[in-house]
Amino acid sequence: MAKLFVDQDKYADGEGPPIVAAFHSALKDLVRKKVDESGGDWREFVFGKAYGLITAADVARIERKVLDSGYRYTCSAMISLVERPDAYKPLAGAATGSAGFSFEHPDAKVAPADANGREQRGQGDNVVKYPANIVGIARYYRSADQVMRSLTEGVPPDTIAIIDDSGGTLTAPILEHFKGVICAGGTVRSHLGILTREYGIPCLMQAKISGIFEGDSVELEVTGDSKTTEAYQQGVEMTVRVWKHLAKK
Repeated sequence: MAKLFVDQDKYADGEGPPIVAAFHSALKDLVRKKVDESGGDWREFVFGKAYGLITAADVARIERKVLDSGYRYTCSAMISLVERPDAYKPLAGAATGSAGFSFEHPDAKVAPADANGREQRGQGDNVVKYPANIVGIARYYRSADQVMRSLTEGVPPDTIAIIDDSGGTLTAPILEHFKGVICAGGTVRSHLGILTREYGIPCLMQAKISGIFEGDSVELEVTGDSKTTEAYQQGVEMTVRVWKHLAKK
């Protein structure tokens, strides 16, 4: 049988749960079979024959076996659940929308209000260092319907968008109208990180937040250093804070 590049466990980190390992093994077996049938070498297969020999239907058959076992994916964005509810686990806030919903990350760093009435409600990786922090109104963007409404009705002033980790694609049509962005996944090198950097929009990636609701006044500590490639590679934390401004009595 053909030997694949992935047969070398370059990172020695395993493939996760048994069902995930089985899914990957089935895909590898499919590729091996098609390489052998092609009669050519690996390079010729990858850059030519693979497109015709491995079809979407082949992969769908393997995925169907996984889903028939009862396994469901954990989605990183609500749009995945909306488009394929049979393939994903339920997602918090999907049924109720933004009202009364907040991301609740177990590793969010929280702290009591300081002298300025700022209550720390989490942290994230800063994409670009700016001369001053920004303050705006938290608004969750987690579905295509929300984006379509904003295209027709406009994005409210001072919006700091809170989005899932695939939000770079979802919110691209309205991204330039945000005052800031808090993203629950990715890195400063992700697509969203690149887009916000080019638009000059302060952004925190891989944010871990808790207790921030639609309409809250929030502050992003974008005066902190941008996280570096070396920090990611070495597992060094370089986060900046997210505060919620408490309502004045």
